[in-house]
Amino acid sequence: MKDNIRAPALFFAPFVSSAMRVEPQWIDYNGHLTMAYYHVLFDRAVDEVFSLVGLNQNYLETRHASCFAAECHVLYKRELTEGDQVRVTAQLIAFDDKRLHYYLEMRHAHEGWLAATSENLSLHVDMTSRKVTPFPPDILANLALMKASHSMMPLPATIGRIIGMPKRTAITVEGMTGERETETRH
Repeated sequence: MKDNIRAPALFFAPFVSSAMRVEPQWIDYNGHLTMAYYHVLFDRAVDEVFSLVGLNQNYLETRHASCFAAECHVLYKRELTEGDQVRVTAQLIAFDDKRLHYYLEMRHAHEGWLAATSENLSLHVDMTSRKVTPFPPDILANLALMKASHSMMPLPATIGRIIGMPKRTAITVEGMTGERETETRH
């Protein structure tokens, strides 16, 4: 009986998704891709890159674990219209035993211009308990290989960016204090 040994994954820097087409039903009344479908395209690319490290449907079915999105920050840079083809690149920024921090760029597949970026944090979840749990050693090893490959790339300028308006241009409502609520963790 042969040992079922999986060869280490090969990671390009950055990962480049397959080409994806903007579908007619994804176009909004402004005549361009609606924001929800930017997320669909990013999500499809994430499925491709996660599959490389072993986080796919088979992983879910056999190991009863998966990754959940915890945070996502999308910047819309240029309109996409019906029929446009895009590719998404992925760069693993950081990871630990339970989390993945990664950056995506969506570019027009033929002309190369930047349509959108997405910075994301995903959590590894035990699907039985529905709680965050550590990655198994083989997945951590694949993530380490990917991170080593991607560490040669410069960090994107928008990593860690927050949404806000410069005080000099923001219109404020009288009586608002600007105090923030305490963040809750679930």
